[in-house]
Amino acid sequence: MLTTWIDDLSQKVPLSRQPQDLQAYGRDWTRVYVPRPSAVVFPRHPEEVCEVLRFCSERGIAVVPSGGRTGLSAGAVAAEGELVLSLERLRHLGEVDPLGLTLTVGAGITNQEVHQHSEKIGLTWPIDLASKGSCQVGGNLATNAGGIRVIRYGHARQWVTGLQVALIDGTLLKLGTAVQKDNVGPDLRQLMIGSEGILGVITQATLRLTIMPRECQVMFLAVDNIDRGLELLSHARLQGRLQLQAFEFVAQNCLEAVMKVQDRACPFAQIPPAAVLIEVEGRLDNELEQWMEQVMSQGLVRDGVLARSSTERASLWAYRDNITESLGSLGLMHKNDIAVEVGRLGEFVHTLLSEVAPHYPGQMYLFGHLGDGNLHINVMKPSAMDPETFWEGCQRADQLLYELLRNLNGSVSAEHGIGLLKKAALSFSRGPHEVDTVRRVKKALDPQGLLNPGKVFDL
Repeated sequence: MLTTWIDDLSQKVPLSRQPQDLQAYGRDWTRVYVPRPSAVVFPRHPEEVCEVLRFCSERGIAVVPSGGRTGLSAGAVAAEGELVLSLERLRHLGEVDPLGLTLTVGAGITNQEVHQHSEKIGLTWPIDLASKGSCQVGGNLATNAGGIRVIRYGHARQWVTGLQVALIDGTLLKLGTAVQKDNVGPDLRQLMIGSEGILGVITQATLRLTIMPRECQVMFLAVDNIDRGLELLSHARLQGRLQLQAFEFVAQNCLEAVMKVQDRACPFAQIPPAAVLIEVEGRLDNELEQWMEQVMSQGLVRDGVLARSSTERASLWAYRDNITESLGSLGLMHKNDIAVEVGRLGEFVHTLLSEVAPHYPGQMYLFGHLGDGNLHINVMKPSAMDPETFWEGCQRADQLLYELLRNLNGSVSAEHGIGLLKKAALSFSRGPHEVDTVRRVKKALDPQGLLNPGKVFDL
């Protein structure tokens, strides 16, 4: 029976059952679940996506949409014999509209390709991710990606004017256009963005562009703790009147990890308890020097470095950009990606370190986007501890972390969604009525539960 439907489908769209393809396309960056897809299909245009979905709907075949597979919540994992629907061949790349500041692209275009295409005429799509060379626009929108410049531009949902979405029954919805003002009822576009592929498959998007920022400058400042970092954030905005592009936090042990693994010297006179990396729009050498002198004299900053060239800017960013890679090379890590209101971030971190961190079975490493309240919490497995004991201990401690987030109205997943990994934690950030409402929407659009089954919640 399996062979029969696969043979039938292979007559309609490119299909692979090669072991290397099943492994590669059946998983994402989490590497937690063993990929076991039945096959991988590669539709070449939206109509073929619809044809595949209609075929699967008629036969009750579960489908997992697949983009660049750079997520960290197992949202693109096919571990139960599902059909993987790869969108990588939806490669339409339209012309930039220099008047309307829009660009229409296929779901399989990478984030980096959008940047390169629009930057030719001085525009950009301001969703800038560390995985931009691999992650695809369809996945960016399905997870409502943020990235390092949320503090300046917000999330992906704010930079989309139109979508094409294929439903499980083969219907192709066209939601919104390049028109800037379009107020004709509920916006189904926003329902699809961030839905993690459980409601429909994004096949094409019309993106809203903006003018590339003027030359940016970068500072790396040593601080005593996260409280000083938050004071500095407020000072930069209200007293310094700086147009912040990024405001990143790096704990001492994260900085030390990058220095060790990347063989980098300390950028400061001595290693500080913490540091913040700030990117500011505009060429403001004298103003920034004066501002740095001011915050140092007020005791907010211990030491600081102001980049004088593009090379120096890249060098300072490397201390932040290389944290994940450096920690990964040092040992097995348990990760959480959380967010709280910026105004409550200090309270969160103090409680985390005093009441939650002692329950984790390893050393905690903190870094993240201080400007938008998003922190990455990493716990490293002790070398002498076996992985199973480590994971079990982390899962128990996670419950304390999630309770803390619930008490502060925080999010258990700031950037990567819920997928399979965070399903048990969903109730800590979403109430039962809200989850039930989304579940009813899911049943209305996908009554058989075939589209990305098991992700976010169970039907």
